[in-house]
Amino acid sequence: MPSLVGLLEEHELAARRRVDGLREEADRIQAELAVAEQEWSEWTIARERVGAVLSAPGSDSAGVVATDVPEGVVTGAEVEASAPLVVKARSQVPMWREGLAGTALSMDCETSREFT
Repeated sequence: MPSLVGLLEEHELAARRRVDGLREEADRIQAELAVAEQEWSEWTIARERVGAVLSAPGSDSAGVVATDVPEGVVTGAEVEASAPLVVKARSQVPMWREGLAGTALSMDCETSREFT
């Protein structure tokens, strides 16, 4: 019959190995979480900057100066100022695989292909 101390040491060793394994997993998850939080932060900053640029008075995404536009022509800045900014949902492009036809693309992608 094994000694009581020997049994306790076996259980202690198993518990220590489990703790070590969980610590390694926690460290890996913490590192992955830090990367994900950084990426989230960068996307948030990018969205805020684009929103600020688009909502800035006199901003013109085409880079046309107001004095260069003929009289009576409505500019993009005037359209943006008169209408709220609406973000259109884009369709998701399917993952390429052998035998996938061009008709699997959305209409947006199919028409943009004509210009390339």
